[in-house]
Amino acid sequence: MSEQYITEQVPMLPDRPQDGHKGTFGKVLIIGGSIGMSGAVCLSSVSALRSGSGLVTAAIPRSIQMTVAAYEPCVMTIGLETDCHGQLASLSRERIAELLAGKDAVALGPGLGQSPEVTDLVSLVLEFCRVPLVLDADALNAVAMGGLWAKRDKRSACVITPHPGEFARLTGLSIPDDEDTRIKMSADFARTHQLTVVLKGPRTVVTNGTRLFVNATGNSGMATAGSGDVLTGIVASLLGQKMHAFEAAALAVNAHGRAGNFAAFELGQRGMIASDLMMALPKSWKQMEVDQNLIRSDDAS
Repeated sequence: MSEQYITEQVPMLPDRPQDGHKGTFGKVLIIGGSIGMSGAVCLSSVSALRSGSGLVTAAIPRSIQMTVAAYEPCVMTIGLETDCHGQLASLSRERIAELLAGKDAVALGPGLGQSPEVTDLVSLVLEFCRVPLVLDADALNAVAMGGLWAKRDKRSACVITPHPGEFARLTGLSIPDDEDTRIKMSADFARTHQLTVVLKGPRTVVTNGTRLFVNATGNSGMATAGSGDVLTGIVASLLGQKMHAFEAAALAVNAHGRAGNFAAFELGQRGMIASDLMMALPKSWKQMEVDQNLIRSDDAS
């Protein structure tokens, strides 16, 4: 690898003060969902809660609001206008501002679907979001097809979490399997657009253009529908807990892979589904807390 990057280790967990309250640990907004794709926003929202968020709100089409609300009562829901296909319709600037008000982090994309109105929605969120933003799935497709990067307010942090196909659409280039090229392409894109890239796959790459984290946790059982939605929720949760974008992304990827390893140990890789990862997240955080405490003990001695 000819380029020089600052290679990072697994970041430390965010502080969790004993006198904290729901607001202390972040108010997260997840925007997504459509008819037939309610599961994506369910997985992201619950994963954000399972990663320490104080409050998580799912902004979703009214057509699936009852489904999402029934999946997990701890997730708050806001029903939004839909088009004739059950996807989110265009919203006014005032409505977008209302949704974003008071939030500490936003995730956009899980189960969103694709349509001109969805592209308009993504464009407005990019323009008006002033807090850390995670873009995944159909939000990335909307950005790629609509050429929306110029809309984004670069004063706020942004993390994108594409799989290779989505990244190919964003870059207009095919994504090879070799790690060095994946790292270079991710870093180049991150520098150009001033954001953090999480290029998913075996040994997921996380980079902001200068710093680099290559993940070593996880297994092939995680190659299942919804796994990326779980990761999106984790990243959004950590951003809402005031972690910086690169650290939040790297920690999320590592915890996600650990959850996959716990699920594989209990269930086997062939039988795993994405909700198994979500339910294994508490074990990941507990293991990481133990590791972190051991590191602190060693440093103190």
